[in-house]
Amino acid sequence: MTLQHPAERGGDRRGRFERMAESASNVTGSPAFYCFCVLLIGAFVTVHFVPVPVPWMIFVGDMMAAVSLLLLALLKNTERRAEHALQRKLDAIAAVLLELDEDGPNSRKAHESLRSAIRMDEDV
Repeated sequence: MTLQHPAERGGDRRGRFERMAESASNVTGSPAFYCFCVLLIGAFVTVHFVPVPVPWMIFVGDMMAAVSLLLLALLKNTERRAEHALQRKLDAIAAVLLELDEDGPNSRKAHESLRSAIRMDEDV
């Protein structure tokens, strides 16, 4: 376990968890997952109105809690990666503005940094 920011772990390459979290974010944003959640909520409501054994009620409630917990973890991971990407973009914009103010329009280093920061959405 590490206490580093999720976007800073492993340097420029993304680790197994980051790739899995991104894939899971894509799945949880899909219409199929929405339908799964609606069905799960329907099952949760149904087991309270239809006489079913208590273990089934507990199972459906546990499934709801598990899905909620996983979605919370994925949401936090995605939020942190987006926050880090936004901060890097703001830093690059600030560097370009400072460089233009100090060196004039002939400087290219900050411009290249800004270009790479703008394309960061594709990497994060």
